[in-house]
Amino acid sequence: MVIITIVITIYLMYTGYNYYSLPLEERFYHPKYDWFKPAGIMGHGLGIIGTFLILFGVVIYILRKRYNFFSRFIRLKYLLEFHIFLCSLGSILVLFHTSFKFGGIVSIAFWSMVAVVLSGIIGRFIYIQIPRTIEGRELSLHEVKTMSDNLQQSYEETLGKNKEIKARIEYATTLNSFSPIDYLKTKFTTLKIKNLLSDTFSSSEKTREIYLGIKEEIKLKQRIKRLEYMQQLFKYWHVAHMPFALIMLIIVLIHVAVTLALGYKWIF
Repeated sequence: MVIITIVITIYLMYTGYNYYSLPLEERFYHPKYDWFKPAGIMGHGLGIIGTFLILFGVVIYILRKRYNFFSRFIRLKYLLEFHIFLCSLGSILVLFHTSFKFGGIVSIAFWSMVAVVLSGIIGRFIYIQIPRTIEGRELSLHEVKTMSDNLQQSYEETLGKNKEIKARIEYATTLNSFSPIDYLKTKFTTLKIKNLLSDTFSSSEKTREIYLGIKEEIKLKQRIKRLEYMQQLFKYWHVAHMPFALIMLIIVLIHVAVTLALGYKWIF
C-alpha cells in the first residue's frame, strides 16, 4: 500500500510538474490550465476521489472499532493499515486538487488535514506498541499480569532457592524496554541467566525449558510497563487527533456545500 501511494504521488507530480511549478499568476496561460486547476476535470476529480477515500477510511474504521462491524471478515490491525492507507492517499489527492494553492478557510482545512495525517502516523506507532492478541484485540493489564504470574509459577518451583538466578530475573524485569541501554542490559542479563541455568541443571532440555519460560516472563513484565505507558499516551493522542479531524471534516463539508451551491460540477 505504501508503494501504491508513492507511485500515484510520483505520477501526479510528473504529469503536472510544469503547471504546479509555475507562479499562480502565470498558471492561467498554461495549455492545461482547464485540466489541472481545482475546478478542472483532473483537479476537481482528485478532490472528489480524495475526499471520498478519506471519508470511507474514517467511516469503516469507526464502524469496526466502536460498533464491531465487519469483525468476522477483517482484523482490526489490518483495517487500521487500510484506514491509514486510504486517508494518506486521499490527503495527497486533495493536496493536488488544491494545486498547492492555499487561502482562507481552505488553508485551515489543509493544515488540519496535515495535523491529522501526522498525528495518525504517531498514533499508529503508539498502537503497535500495545500488546495484542492474534486477532488484534488489545490485551488488558489484567490479562498480561495473569500471563506473567502463570509463567512465574511454572519455573519458580524448579529454581527452588537459587537466589542468584532469581535476583537476575528480578533485575531484568525492572529494566525499561524503551531505553536502548536497558535493552542491551536485558540481553546481557538473560544470557547470564542462561549460563547459570546450564551450570545448575545437567539436562540441556530442562535448561532450555526453564530459560524460555524466564525469557517470556521478562518480556511480559516489560509489556506490562509498555501497556501502562502506551495506554496513557494513547489518551493524550486522541486529544490531538480527533479535534483536527473534526475541524477538517466540518470545513470540507462547508467547502462541498458552497461548491454545489455555486453550481460547480465535475463530469456529470
